[in-house]
Amino acid sequence: MAKRKGLSLEEKRSRMMEIFFESKDVFQLKDIEKIAPKTKGIAPMTVKDVLQSLVDDNMVDCEKVGTSNYFWAFPSKALHARKRKLEELQKQSTQAKQRKESLQKAVEKTKEGRQDTKERASLLKELEALRKDKTHLLAELDKYKECDPEVVEEIRKSNVVAKAAVSRWTDNVFSIKSWTKKKFAFDDSRIDKAFGIPEDFDYMD
Repeated sequence: MAKRKGLSLEEKRSRMMEIFFESKDVFQLKDIEKIAPKTKGIAPMTVKDVLQSLVDDNMVDCEKVGTSNYFWAFPSKALHARKRKLEELQKQSTQAKQRKESLQKAVEKTKEGRQDTKERASLLKELEALRKDKTHLLAELDKYKECDPEVVEEIRKSNVVAKAAVSRWTDNVFSIKSWTKKKFAFDDSRIDKAFGIPEDFDYMD
């Protein structure tokens, strides 16, 4: 049986936010350290760091009263924060796309005659940097889209279609193997080696 993987940081952050949204209450750190492992499966040793990362990102509010720190977060604030972040990232992504297109045109122009100029090298360097920025921004957008119910539902539907497609191709592979065994009297290992089929090839669970 495969060992179950631990929760990723984003999964821990999402589950911890559920504690605040579901209760709509104010907590001390000691309260979160008791609740998170028991109800959300977050490892006790990571609770403090996960909570601090949410505070740093302004997703959870923190206020010191006397000698104690109190933490809270309400769905309305989180929704507005996500919308602002999405708008900001979309704006940056659009600007990066426009700049990339402009640079691509400039690069194409400098290719005329195939001369390697300093200007061309500089533009290529800037273009590569913008490509990296775009990739980073798209990754950020994808991270926030995980909170969108429509996106989640679309992913679920896509997974069903993808799994069905994988099953069809698995059927095809097994059919080819069966035909080859009957036609040429090859054993499984020889067929797998000839077609590059992994030894553990099987249907998805």
